[in-house]
Amino acid sequence: MDRWHAMKTFVKVAETGSFADAGRQLHMSPPAVTRAVSAMEALIGTRLLSRTTRTVKLTEAGCRYYEDCRRILSDIAEAEASAAGVYANPGGTLTVTGSAMFGQEHVLPIMLEYLDRYPSVTGRSLFVDRIVNMIEEGVDVAVRIGHLQDSGQSAIKVGSIRRIICGAPAYMEKHGTPSVPAELAQHRIIASTAAWTSLEWRFGRKDKTSVNVHPLLFCNTNESAMAAAEGGWGLTRLLSYQVAPAISIGRLKVVLADHEEEPLPVHVVHTEGRHAPAKVRAFVDLAVERLRQNPLIN
Repeated sequence: MDRWHAMKTFVKVAETGSFADAGRQLHMSPPAVTRAVSAMEALIGTRLLSRTTRTVKLTEAGCRYYEDCRRILSDIAEAEASAAGVYANPGGTLTVTGSAMFGQEHVLPIMLEYLDRYPSVTGRSLFVDRIVNMIEEGVDVAVRIGHLQDSGQSAIKVGSIRRIICGAPAYMEKHGTPSVPAELAQHRIIASTAAWTSLEWRFGRKDKTSVNVHPLLFCNTNESAMAAAEGGWGLTRLLSYQVAPAISIGRLKVVLADHEEEPLPVHVVHTEGRHAPAKVRAFVDLAVERLRQNPLIN
């Protein structure tokens, strides 16, 4: 049995949760994948995967062995890449993800600067308003807004962003300005469903409270919610970076600022840790530097 090949196959099954999906990604038939994993289990003398007709999950022993296999395979890849010079010179394809609006406005300029610096790299952006599974979708680096789950990935905090409620000055003149969160019930609410769909708006840092809002307008993009608010139709809740330009020129005005909850952290995330290839390390270094200089997230 090729131990390295069997480890690689087992790791792919663990990550995809499917023998068939692992086979497709490794260009192997499902029976070949099954044989490789079974041979590994027979060699070790314990069950690594719990199989049913619909799911494949790691056993307790499998979880520990998975982490060891990832480390070993990463060490092998690093040694091979180092010998080939990959870790010294960025090259290949770099895939970066972020939310749609933040990615386009604040991550894309960093990516363009990076590609100018390293012409041997091809860039691929994936800017969508959902949490991308970095391993399954082949993403090298993510810029995440919000609190991170403990995923074992490397994360560097670069700033924070506030959730704010705002409306046009013309709307305030006509309908008044809420002074406490409970008064939102008296106002027209515009809800963006692009990222956060909850209608329970939370407030406060020490004395926490929440209000269930009843929007009269739902928008599937942040831009349309912002446009409706700028037009004086009602109040909306968006992220501070999204509305900063409109606020700076007076088209929108922040309300209930004293009642805001804790800001959301912004992280640059990657999966490789200290074994990251040069293309990832170089982008992470540049992104951390540029985002920390960005006044909209600091």
